[in-house]
Order: sequence, then C-alpha cells, then structure tokens
Amino acid sequence: QVLLVESGGGLVQAGGSLRLSCAASGSTFSDSHMGWFRQAPGKEREIVAAISWSGGNTYYVDSVKGRFTISRDNAKNTVYLQMNSLKPEDTAVYYCAAAWRTTGWPSTKYSYWGQGTQVTVSS
Repeated sequence: QVLLVESGGGLVQAGGSLRLSCAASGSTFSDSHMGWFRQAPGKEREIVAAISWSGGNTYYVDSVKGRFTISRDNAKNTVYLQMNSLKPEDTAVYYCAAAWRTTGWPSTKYSYWGQGTQVTVSS
C-alpha cells in the first residue's frame, strides 16, 4: 500500500510559478515510477509529467514542455512538479500517482493516487 499526499497548489496569476510536492509513505517509493496528472472541469484526466523509478527518464505532455519540470528525491520519498510560466489553461486539480517499476517505462498502470491539489491560474 502506498499513500500519496499532494501539496503546493493554489491561486497564481498567469506567468507565475508554483511547485507541487507529493509525499509518499512506505518503503516502495524508490521502486515506483511517479506521475503527475491533471483534470480540468469537464475534461478528461491527462498525464502531465512522469519520472522513472531511478529518475533517469522523464516524460512531459507537449503542452507543458519547457515550462514544467518533474523531479524526485528518493531519500525524502517525495516527487515534485515545478511549474513555471503558468497559463490559465493549466487550471486543474493535479494528482500524483505511483506505478510499480515492473510495469515498464513509460507506464500506463498507475495503481496509487493522491487526493489532488487545486491549481488555479488567473488571467
């Protein structure tokens, strides 16, 4: 069992920055790929960024490339999403999720989810 708790969301003006954090419980964090997803009202959930269990591989959806950076600190059981140059279309609930490293890279089998944190970008 993995418990994920996100933090760092909030209200920011367009062009601003936020850093999301996701703290994981348990000893399996370092064996897990981690992903950040988001869901805006009336839209399907989409993956925003992902990082492999070792940190050696990352993935970004095209719309955030060059603006968002995913990173992880396995010693702190935490994954981060640094979001710069935020746009109103980035407004969504952001979720972190974990997938076992055995699911391969990039993984589509995220088994554990956090409760989400709201990010609102005003124009």
